[in-house]
Amino acid sequence: MSDELVTLLKAQYPLIYVVTPEEERAEQWVVQAAQESRVAPRVFTWTVTHGLLEYGHPRTNSQHHNTVSPETALDWVIRHKEAGVFIFKDLHPFTDSPAVNRWLRDAVASFRGTRKTVILLSPVLQVPVELEKEVVVLDFALPSVVQLGDVLAQQLALVKQTRLDRGTKEKLIAAAQGLTQDEAEKVFRKAQVRSGRLTEAEVAVVVAEKKQLIRRNGILEYIEEEATLEQVGGLDELKRWLRQRSQAFTERARLYGLPQPKGMLILGVPGCGKSLIAKTTSRLWELPLLRLDMGRIYDGSTVGRSEANLRSALKTAESIAPVILFIDELDKAFAGSAGSADSDGGTSSRIFGSFLTWMQDKSSPVFVMATANRVDKLPGEFLRKGRFDEIFFVDLPNQEERREIFRIHLAQRRPEIDRFDLEQLAKVSDGFSGAEIEQAVIAAMYDAFAQDREFTQLDIIAAVKATLPLSRTMTEQVTALRDWAKQRARPAAASVAEYQRLEF
Repeated sequence: MSDELVTLLKAQYPLIYVVTPEEERAEQWVVQAAQESRVAPRVFTWTVTHGLLEYGHPRTNSQHHNTVSPETALDWVIRHKEAGVFIFKDLHPFTDSPAVNRWLRDAVASFRGTRKTVILLSPVLQVPVELEKEVVVLDFALPSVVQLGDVLAQQLALVKQTRLDRGTKEKLIAAAQGLTQDEAEKVFRKAQVRSGRLTEAEVAVVVAEKKQLIRRNGILEYIEEEATLEQVGGLDELKRWLRQRSQAFTERARLYGLPQPKGMLILGVPGCGKSLIAKTTSRLWELPLLRLDMGRIYDGSTVGRSEANLRSALKTAESIAPVILFIDELDKAFAGSAGSADSDGGTSSRIFGSFLTWMQDKSSPVFVMATANRVDKLPGEFLRKGRFDEIFFVDLPNQEERREIFRIHLAQRRPEIDRFDLEQLAKVSDGFSGAEIEQAVIAAMYDAFAQDREFTQLDIIAAVKATLPLSRTMTEQVTALRDWAKQRARPAAASVAEYQRLEF
């Protein structure tokens, strides 16, 4: 990134827009680039509170009076005879003014051959139409692992803590990824204040700060799941695939030559554990789980706001990578993208295209885990090779899997389940999904609770008999999904997968 700015300064680019919330670190980065370029030895900064100041000089000696307004500041920059870099902080609220835009265009025109550059420093990207052809946009990266290591080392030096094992240090730095330098400094201080010294136990404090980052984003949701993969009944082939990749994001996997997994799509009948698998994978892989709510992406208040929301959400996910990005019911999120020009001015199509491009080109360790119920509603572009590493189909559980699902749900509610005949329960619940089995157990418990007694085998059977499962009310849809998946998706159940391998 520094090399890119040095090149732009040497090439005498007149207007550069740097997107970052980290003013102090970005300012130091610009000063370093200006010194390396050797074309602009002097750096000036502008704020609406103090006007133009020369960087590195006392405010009283370097302040240029009557430059508080952006118009007068830009006029001063244009009349300034020497080469220089002029950092304008938070100018974006003023770019709605025709006068400010005109002054910026005049500055760009006057800078030719003068070795002067204006750098707009702002946490949001807001480029006026008049300047789109003149400006170069740079995203200022968040602190790297090495830089976060330096921040941690400085904090350890301040508290005079000389001992910290390598494993703990790596966990603290990994937990701080995605935070700004200032946020990392504050959370390391907070962790140290809580216990008097930094230890592995304080990793949770750093993770809690990251949750605040996600909460402030407003579009992503940080999910913590208590259940483990062992609490999901059946789906053994899918579980095996996930366990094989539990170390896929480690440095050991990179040294082995393995590429980072891109993602997986789980198709299947509603209520069969697709979402639960996504959530429990976070525990298995020991990675944060972020849910992307596509409903929060769409914002019709201003043109381009929805696209900006998506970019912000994906950028946040990348900043705290490695991470699992969970999108539930993908078919509903992008169902109307093909014909959105007639309904929302093409916003859905642009969102869909941007997301596909990001999935194809992303190099960051963000594993996309998506679920869908209606494959006929899913755009075909999602199903081609390269978008996802694998497409799994989750069917209704067979008898053995239903037995396991009953065992899991009963064991969660009662310590002793020997009094239940799991085989019988599995037989009478033919055609039931995992969610329907759980609801049958809950219904049986409510019936017994209302009569002030313990629930029994007969209560569960009665609840099952009283339920009409989805497989019967939506037979045509379930059959169509199975027919499609038979040749196009990998079965999540081990028994079906083994049969297909023998058949092949």
